[in-house]
Amino acid sequence: MDSILIWIIAIAAVLIVAAIFFRKKMPVGPPVPDKLRQGEPLPEFSAVHEDGSKVSSKDLLGKSAVILFVRGNWCPFCSKQVEDLTSHYKEINALGAELIFVTPKPLETTRRVAEFFKVEFEFWLDESLQIAKSLGLVFPAGVADKSSTEYGQDTVWPTALVVDKNGVIRYSKLSRFIVDRPGSAALLKELRQL
Repeated sequence: MDSILIWIIAIAAVLIVAAIFFRKKMPVGPPVPDKLRQGEPLPEFSAVHEDGSKVSSKDLLGKSAVILFVRGNWCPFCSKQVEDLTSHYKEINALGAELIFVTPKPLETTRRVAEFFKVEFEFWLDESLQIAKSLGLVFPAGVADKSSTEYGQDTVWPTALVVDKNGVIRYSKLSRFIVDRPGSAALLKELRQL
């Protein structure tokens, strides 16, 4: 019995040390920028839709939206979040909301991802990170080394917004660590309250 207790304590100690080490080594994101805080109007920005047309945040007036700024399909945490939300796309749509992913990845990669998930969510392209820069969401040197040749060095801090049909931000979450992302349950809860 004593040896089991010793093993449990040893495993717990190793897990605590690993968690502290991991947290210290992981980059910490900035706080939510003032212009993206809850209660603020969604800032105006333009992007390129996955079909190549120009789109603007002004196009969202009159409908609610879930907008996620994602790093790209090279990021396993972004891919998991996209997969989670696409499985709830019909529910998001039934609540009268648009589901939009803003990403710096190239359009041809975006199209493959959209076809893979077989749903009608939208990808908006911010290839030069102009939107991310204007909103204070740039993550310098945030692209994994193995993907930087294709995607460049800088990327975007993962961010989730729920915007009402008047263009007011009702929910805003900027990931403090790369792994923390709001799940579909949190975003759907906010949509239901609109």
